[in-house]
Amino acid sequence: MKHILLASSLLLACSGSFAQNITDKDLQDIQGSFKKDASTKAIQNVLSNDKDIKNNALNRDLQGKTDHYFKYKVDVKGITNQESSGRCWMFTSTNVLRPQIMKKYNLSKFYFSHNYLYFWDIFEKSNLFLENMIATADKSMDDRAVTTYFKSPVNDGGVWNLYYNIAHKYGAVPQEVMPETAHSNSTGQMISLINEKLRQGGFNLRTMAEDGAKTKALRVEKNNILKDVYRMLALCLGEPPHEFTWRYKDKDGHIKELANYTPKQFYEEITPADYSPENYIMIMNDPTRAYYKVYDIQNYRNTQEGVNWIYLNLPNEEIKKSALTSIKNNESMYASCDVGKQYNRTSGILDPEMYDYESLLGIDLKMDKKARILTRQSGSAHAMNLIACDTDENDSPLKWEFENSWGASNGNNGCLTFTDQWFDEYLFRIVIHRKHLSKKAIEALKGEAIQLPVWDYMF
Repeated sequence: MKHILLASSLLLACSGSFAQNITDKDLQDIQGSFKKDASTKAIQNVLSNDKDIKNNALNRDLQGKTDHYFKYKVDVKGITNQESSGRCWMFTSTNVLRPQIMKKYNLSKFYFSHNYLYFWDIFEKSNLFLENMIATADKSMDDRAVTTYFKSPVNDGGVWNLYYNIAHKYGAVPQEVMPETAHSNSTGQMISLINEKLRQGGFNLRTMAEDGAKTKALRVEKNNILKDVYRMLALCLGEPPHEFTWRYKDKDGHIKELANYTPKQFYEEITPADYSPENYIMIMNDPTRAYYKVYDIQNYRNTQEGVNWIYLNLPNEEIKKSALTSIKNNESMYASCDVGKQYNRTSGILDPEMYDYESLLGIDLKMDKKARILTRQSGSAHAMNLIACDTDENDSPLKWEFENSWGASNGNNGCLTFTDQWFDEYLFRIVIHRKHLSKKAIEALKGEAIQLPVWDYMF
């Protein structure tokens, strides 16, 4: 044993792999670097007595420099509120469609039932998790895919393709047909309990497989677990309707009654004929990977048979040209970004220099977008509707606008303005009709998709 330890020590020494502790000399040098001059003392007094570092770092030079006026803006129809839930992707997907529906039926307002969509989203995600448990039953609990699945069996987050999968399969209904409940508006407790049930069920499926159970028996048990999930969802959200009658009043005061709709019939009536992943393309700016390539994230969907999260990676300048063309054509876009970075909630403005932490703290925090992604410092966290762009005399973008789903009291009457520089750093993806893409981007869509693993750093 001593020989083994000695050999290991020699190997580490030769490779220069010894970890080094902080010596007294190191500590003296580090402590000596903190010079308590008058400026440093004043900053220490401020920060040690005020926990709000962000507010103290607000860049005063930027205040009042960005307005909320836009040369080009899509016709949008009111602000929604996802409340305390992670359903931004769902609200954004439907917010893109709402203006067309309101125009079609001559309505002053219209809202989807996100509770209806949410019910089927979590139910289908539960089935996908259990199917993944069956598919990976022969792998170790330490397998990277298995640990990823167990870490979060289901959650209320997602992207555009999840809306398409669930609405295409189960349809959609107006908000009044299946209104929100306490647990659709605040999803945390219900999701936590469903995940507890799924982890229990997933572990039991693995145990059954280890004991020799065949696939048929595993699927019988899977359906028993899904019965419990359905019960939990029905108790907290209510049961989704199989059919409904939608009664509404139009702008002219006429009361209309449309009888005997099924959710699928309603979805087909309100949804554009070309609304599909073949025509609406998710494009992304991911500088960690090659541009003009298609990427497919393994298992990032909600229904077993649905489409995965697939995107075309493009440089920002290409994305901006397409996005501006779409806005000029009065077509808003699903978009997602790292909304928490450099966001001033008071003004509703996002700018990469909004908060000057470096000057306040006297440190260097500079990283480019690629480094921030690879180190997990930045990633897409929130979906919103991209609705407007302001340009200069050469029609080059200066700033953009999101329609958010945090209620009308948030930001600038429910919308957020972000500079073109912020677009470069923190906007990640949009969903856009392929007719607005360049010939080069369309050609790139023909390439074979590169599949990324379920644990990929970007997702």
